[in-house]
Amino acid sequence: MATELPTTDIRISTEAIRRRKAGTPIVCLTAYTYPVARLLDDHVDLLLVGDSVAMVLHGYKTTLGASLEMMIAHGQAVMRGSARACVVVDLPAGTYEASATQAVASARRVIDETGCQAVKLEGGVDMTSQIAAIVAAGIPVMGHIGLQPQSVEKDGGYKIKGRTEEAVAALLRDALAVENAGAFSVVIEGTVEAVAADITRRIAIPTIGIGASGDCDGQILVIDDMVGLTVDRVPKFVKEYADLRSVISHAAETYAAEVRSRTFPGPGHVFSATKSRDDA
Repeated sequence: MATELPTTDIRISTEAIRRRKAGTPIVCLTAYTYPVARLLDDHVDLLLVGDSVAMVLHGYKTTLGASLEMMIAHGQAVMRGSARACVVVDLPAGTYEASATQAVASARRVIDETGCQAVKLEGGVDMTSQIAAIVAAGIPVMGHIGLQPQSVEKDGGYKIKGRTEEAVAALLRDALAVENAGAFSVVIEGTVEAVAADITRRIAIPTIGIGASGDCDGQILVIDDMVGLTVDRVPKFVKEYADLRSVISHAAETYAAEVRSRTFPGPGHVFSATKSRDDA
C-alpha cells in the first residue's frame, strides 16, 4: 500500500516520495527564487530547481545556458524559501556526463552548497554508472528520460519520444536502467501518453510526467508556464492556471501613467518631517 506524505511541517524526504508509488499523485513544480518557493511550499510535494531557469529567468534559448554556479545560486534561494517540500536541483549539461567521478563531484557540491535533498540528471542506459555512483555516495538521484532538453541540439529540436517500436523499447530500457541504478524517481518528458503510462506500470519507482501521461505517479510543470508568465510559445502540455502576463502588463501600464501624470507618489507614499509610526 502506498504511504502518504506527512502533513506536518517536517520536510518531505526522497524516501517518502519513493513510497508514493501508485498512491496519491505527487505534486511537483519548478521554483527558482525565494519568494516563489515560499508561495509554493505549502501546496506541493516537490520543488525542482530546474535548469530551465536558464531559459525562464536568464533568457537563454535552451537549458544549455545553465552552469553549476547558476544552479547552486538558485538552489540556495529556493531552500531559503522552502521549509516543507522535497527540493531537487538539476545537474546542468557538462557537469556529469564525462564520468562517474565528475558526476559525484558535481552532485556533492550541489548538496553541500544548497542543502537540497537530491539532484536530477538526464539520461537512461547511458547514465547508469553516474546515477549508481552518486547514489553510492549517499546522494539521492531523480532520473529524467524521454525528451531530454539538454540533448535538444543533438536531437535536432524538441521531438516527442515513443512513436516507433524501437523508440518504445529504448524508453523502457532507459526507465529500467534508471530504476536499477538506484534513482528514487524518474521524470518522463515529452513522451507518447500510452508509452509513459506503460512505463509507469512496469517500474517500481514513481514516474513524474511532463507532457507524458495522467497515469504517471506525479506531474510537474514549469511555474512560469503554469501561471501564464511565459512570453514565447507555451508548450501543448501546459495548462495555464493564471494569466500573470496581463496582470503585470496592466500594473506596469497603470504605474507608468501615474508617474507621468505625477499622481504617484501620493501623500501616502512619501515621508513628512514629523516622525510617525508609519515611517519605514
